[in-house]
Amino acid sequence: MQTTDSSKRVSYAGTGRRKTSIVRVRLVPGTGKLIVNGKPGEEYLQFNPTYLSLAKAPLETLGLEGEYDIIANAKGGGLTGQADSIRMGVARALCQLDPDNRKPLKIEGYLTRDPRAKERRKYGLRKARKAPQYSKR
Repeated sequence: MQTTDSSKRVSYAGTGRRKTSIVRVRLVPGTGKLIVNGKPGEEYLQFNPTYLSLAKAPLETLGLEGEYDIIANAKGGGLTGQADSIRMGVARALCQLDPDNRKPLKIEGYLTRDPRAKERRKYGLRKARKAPQYSKR
């Protein structure tokens, strides 16, 4: 969804999901900053280079690293799930920016939601699959 702020700045929005985390992402023309929940992205993602590169991967794929700021609002899950969610939200926002961006992002797999989630616990077991120790006698 393309929105225009009161100062005529254009922003593009996208939603990313992974496991239990949901992230709303806005792309704003800027210098390439990452802001997550009001904090600098480096601080929020604990200066982990893997998480930071995950979040900015769609921009790097298209060669737009220093042209857009990423403003993300993350809820739920852990840092890995949130970083993956940011990646998906940025990719979706880039598809709104220009429909021609869709093909390279799809090839890289940034637009595909990862369906893996924690399996539910079953009765009679300790976890989803871990059973109590079997005793023959």
